[in-house]
Amino acid sequence: MNRPQRQRAARVPGRPRHASTVVVVGGGISGLATAGLLARDGHAVQLLEQQPVLGGRAGRWEADGFVFDTGPSWYLMPEVIDHWFRLMGSSASAELRLRRLDPGYRVFFEGEQRPVDVPAGREAAAALFESLDPGSGGALTRYLEEAEDAYTVALAHFLYDDFASLRGLGHREVLSRLPRLAALLGQTLHGRVARRFRDPRQRQILGYPAVFLGTTPYRAPALYELMSHLDLTQGVLYPEGGFAALVDAMVRLARDAGVQIRTGARAESIVTGPAPGGARVEGVVWRDADGRQHRSGASVVVGAADLHHLETELLPPALRSQPESAWSRRDPGPGAVLACLGVRGPLPELAHHSLFFSRDWQDGFARIGDGREPAATTSLYVSRTSATDPGVAPAGDESLFVLVPTAAAPAWGRGGVGGAGSPQVEAIADAAVRQIAAWAQVPDLAERITVRRTIGPADFAADVNAWRGGALGLAHTLGQSAFFRPPNASRRVAGLLYAGASVRPGIGVPMCLISAELVLKRVRGERRPGPVGPPLVPVRGLVDATPRPAERAPRDREEAPWPT
Repeated sequence: MNRPQRQRAARVPGRPRHASTVVVVGGGISGLATAGLLARDGHAVQLLEQQPVLGGRAGRWEADGFVFDTGPSWYLMPEVIDHWFRLMGSSASAELRLRRLDPGYRVFFEGEQRPVDVPAGREAAAALFESLDPGSGGALTRYLEEAEDAYTVALAHFLYDDFASLRGLGHREVLSRLPRLAALLGQTLHGRVARRFRDPRQRQILGYPAVFLGTTPYRAPALYELMSHLDLTQGVLYPEGGFAALVDAMVRLARDAGVQIRTGARAESIVTGPAPGGARVEGVVWRDADGRQHRSGASVVVGAADLHHLETELLPPALRSQPESAWSRRDPGPGAVLACLGVRGPLPELAHHSLFFSRDWQDGFARIGDGREPAATTSLYVSRTSATDPGVAPAGDESLFVLVPTAAAPAWGRGGVGGAGSPQVEAIADAAVRQIAAWAQVPDLAERITVRRTIGPADFAADVNAWRGGALGLAHTLGQSAFFRPPNASRRVAGLLYAGASVRPGIGVPMCLISAELVLKRVRGERRPGPVGPPLVPVRGLVDATPRPAERAPRDREEAPWPT
């Protein structure tokens, strides 16, 4: 579908309240999503992003013909992503070229000579488990049926609910599952998997998705078994051009909706005034790239950046929802050392997604929690997007993105280009390259690297204001999930709303898009659980449609003026 043919509804389906002037702080996925929805709903929206480009953690880096996503790389929950596009008058298939990966990913196990390819689809996954441990295929089928049920209930009653009230928990579908839900919340993901499967490889395949939630299988509630429904039953998709292409599409639609975007605009304070029972937002003070200070008036401010930064840096202590001392009890989730590697020649040994699991991965998780550096052999992830998308590397070469989960430790320093990062960050990246080379049997991997950039925990703290350098957001432990997670509205300041990975519903691109809908419902005064507008489209309807031509939207400074 070409852009002129795109359906252009005047408003997001539903009943908006009176038009407001809105300032959104943060131009990552959640900020773009929220700004776009509110602009489509008839509000005047300005978005402020401190970096010169948009996307937040979903970044792009290019060098010498190699292109890298520097953030999210697993396209899961496609119906949620498509729903945001439909609310914006388009669809995922119209904006992106989506490809289903099969195998979904490859797993290298320490001590095993051959990796395991994890196929797409429940029946194929069950056959894989049967080959790893005869008799376990049926157990996986039952496990995935339960995971699908958990996901269906979560999507209908938990994820699209800001829990401003608990009425949604009284729905008959929830009440009928209370014993099962209580069991899932009363045990860890590892405990539930270990009781079902004895093969350690199977336990790792089913337990590792907890890392996508910023936690470990030893701390994640068993309710998050639903993650296995996403990668094993639904399967893993890839948007051609990577997640940077998703950001480009979101930028296009936000601008089409009338969002005024300012990059290089660092918010310095949220302006408030007196209101009955407390305070109310009046605007945002921000500084542009030339150092000039501005004030943008607003009746609604949406903080779509790290919650700790928003509350402790932009608000006075008396107006913070929680005191600084309360943050000492929170879990920031893991940090990460990332490496973007341009490699000469092909690497068929690696799939589009490859996971490397150490034998003693419990020690690896303990090191993250204790703040220690990773062991020489650790669990890590490699994305070889050039396996699917030849446009991200010169012909015949490969683009690799390596992620090593670490402690959230900004003191370890920043990364750099060509080995110029801090000694600790570069040493972790070097160890990862050696491990990949040994396990994947590519002994000359290090010598073939022609482009290298690392990113460390201090980069997350500096570039996206991540609390304690967390790579993802607050961990999805039991005490930081659902209604225990920070809410989408300030407790002290009327008109101050929050979106993003720090608040409900949580971590990941789909969750950030849902948080944008939760803000939209707050602005409208809606409290019912569930998505705005039409029902979500089943997964099978989102892939293999005729795509729109590939196109990059400008992600730098918006030239259109905004009154200040």
